[in-house]
Amino acid sequence: MNKSVYAHSLPGKPPEKWQPLEEHLKAVAEKAGEFAAVFDSGDWAYNAGWLHDLGKATNAFQSYLARSNELDDSEYDADGSQSNHASAGAALAVEKLSLPVGRILAYLSAGHHAGLPDWYTSETGNAALPIRLEEGRKNLEYIKDAAEQIIGKLAPVRCPPDFVRKKSEYFHLWARMLFSCLVDADCLDTEQFTKPAKSAERGTYPAIKELADKFFKALQGLERDARKTSVNDIRAEIRQTCEDAAELPPNIFSLTVPTGGGKTLSSMAFALRHALKHGHHRIIYVIPYTSIIEQTAQTLGKYFGKENVVEHHSNIAPQHESPRSQLASENWDAHIIVTTNVQFFESLYAAKPSRCRKLHNIANSIVILDEAQLLPPELLAPCVDAMNQLVCNYGVTMVLATATQPALFTLPSPCPSLEKAIEIIPSKMNLYNRLKRVEYHIQSDLSKKCEWVDIARQLQQYSQVLCVVNTRRDCHDLFKLMPKGTIHLSALMCGRHRSAVIRWIKQRLKKKLPTRVISTQLVEAGVDIDFPVVYRALAGLDSIVQTAGRCNREGKSSPGQVHVFVPPKPSPRGLLLKGENTTRELRALPDFDLHNPSLFTRFFEMFYHAVNDTGANWLKNRLVKDVNPDLFFQFRTAANEFRLIKDGEQETIIVRYGKSGDLLKKLHFAGPTREIMRALQRYMVHLPARMVEQMKQDGLLEEVHSGIWAQALPSLYNRKIGLDVFRENLPVDDLIVDNPNQKYTR
Repeated sequence: MNKSVYAHSLPGKPPEKWQPLEEHLKAVAEKAGEFAAVFDSGDWAYNAGWLHDLGKATNAFQSYLARSNELDDSEYDADGSQSNHASAGAALAVEKLSLPVGRILAYLSAGHHAGLPDWYTSETGNAALPIRLEEGRKNLEYIKDAAEQIIGKLAPVRCPPDFVRKKSEYFHLWARMLFSCLVDADCLDTEQFTKPAKSAERGTYPAIKELADKFFKALQGLERDARKTSVNDIRAEIRQTCEDAAELPPNIFSLTVPTGGGKTLSSMAFALRHALKHGHHRIIYVIPYTSIIEQTAQTLGKYFGKENVVEHHSNIAPQHESPRSQLASENWDAHIIVTTNVQFFESLYAAKPSRCRKLHNIANSIVILDEAQLLPPELLAPCVDAMNQLVCNYGVTMVLATATQPALFTLPSPCPSLEKAIEIIPSKMNLYNRLKRVEYHIQSDLSKKCEWVDIARQLQQYSQVLCVVNTRRDCHDLFKLMPKGTIHLSALMCGRHRSAVIRWIKQRLKKKLPTRVISTQLVEAGVDIDFPVVYRALAGLDSIVQTAGRCNREGKSSPGQVHVFVPPKPSPRGLLLKGENTTRELRALPDFDLHNPSLFTRFFEMFYHAVNDTGANWLKNRLVKDVNPDLFFQFRTAANEFRLIKDGEQETIIVRYGKSGDLLKKLHFAGPTREIMRALQRYMVHLPARMVEQMKQDGLLEEVHSGIWAQALPSLYNRKIGLDVFRENLPVDDLIVDNPNQKYTR
């Protein structure tokens, strides 16, 4: 290929200093092939690397580079070619290579900037692959010599790996994994040429062995200095059992430990020992709630050094990021990653290069899925399918860690490779009885409703008590009946406000001061608070048990008291009501015992059965049905539809609390920069779309920047209850719960 054909220019530098196209294609091919070798697909990614930027050989693109650098572009004839370069390699692949090779490589090349395309035009129109191929064929007419040279560079391609040939259901994730290898290799080589100083900051994290030594040394010190209690002794026993189980071959494991049993550190101990034994590259800790992810990252930072724990989620404050961690969040090349369910699972079904770039680094990793029961039921089938594929085909070990283990592998799946997870904790350890720290008092007649005034009267008997209810409205109404000094906690308070209130609650409990808290479900999991008495409105069994984890957490009192009551109104229709009704069914059984872990499996089996659709049909129709023989994928449409947070149901507003006013002024003058929007995440509240629209009409919100809305009236935000929407006579029918979707962050 002519040396004067370039892939990238450098501002202010003559063309002799630019990157030749052939040099870029070769580097990307080699790097992508290296990445994909982990899952036996190096030749496929290698060829994708050679093809992806072929269209840059056109006069149109070379002229574009010259004009962009204010150089004379007259030497490049206006021959009718187009500067859109991604489709030429796709067209060449289809023209010269047979199915399935040509079409798979075409998806990758055509999508490496705009994202993996659909095949059918009905959903995405001109972005569909057939349209892109037509564009590419036109450009090929002008670069025939370059195209012939590229064909000569391609490696002989075998059939797809055995696991793909045996199950066509595996094609869609395999294609994304190849796409990830191509995109990351392309970005890394481009960065190395155009921004060498930035590139040099990558990949400088300590090795797993060094991190493990640091972790276990700190853990030994912690256990040595800890008070000698039965709870701490059991936690040490759990951790040792996890380390022993790490010798087992890679697979999918469950870690079923009662709340307060030390799952975070024990699961990490397992992961580190397992990684050292089996050569895994990294540990990815996946968490559902913002409150948990911040707490977990802080905990792990104490053991590994906070600079070695990369948080990847939308809610991370800019001051908690370094240039190095920002780079690592792009492709997950660090050894310890803490991220969210949304980021993890949506990326596995994504089409955008920025979301897919990190996927290949999930291969040969250990994934700890914390609070596994909180996966959204309507998307369980595709989530389980992805977990199955990662474990079976990409060298991943998966750990499902929870106190209430869901029955995930009883679900129908297009590729039911795994029948059940391997439980790390043997039943003979009898943890649920040994860590029995509470007594449950469940209302005997579940058909009888309690009035809020009666619940308020009962709560006032205790100086320290937590009451968890099902909806924000319930939280508001009960709080209003409580005496002065009672604390309100719900997602009507922004993240920074909630964090401050939770810290205050902990301080009061530690000082043994009177502390009464009325809260929604946001305290159910991961919030490390400890009350002697807890009340819980009737809900799904998992919610009841998770709330009980906030009672007598350290086993100091004997025992804690958990009261379950029927609130004035049932749970809202949908998943919450199905969970409540499933609990009612189980409560009628003679062997009902909340200290028996098998009851949770039973609960989830019944609950999932009550869910009409767990996503299996969606997965089949979008990504499996048309695989053979034509490989007609709807990548982009599937990515748009696969949302753990449903677009349109909730809208975000910025509230007036703390330093948000200063940030809003910066936003007004500087626009929505990454740093400003990250900082504002901590001052956001999610509300139903219908309510937000009404607030706009009533003048309660102001548009501080195009599409970004903030609280207009200072009095609308109350330091006791957060956004006081119930005071303003707004449409509140939809403002019902702090449900799992509202707890997730991206």
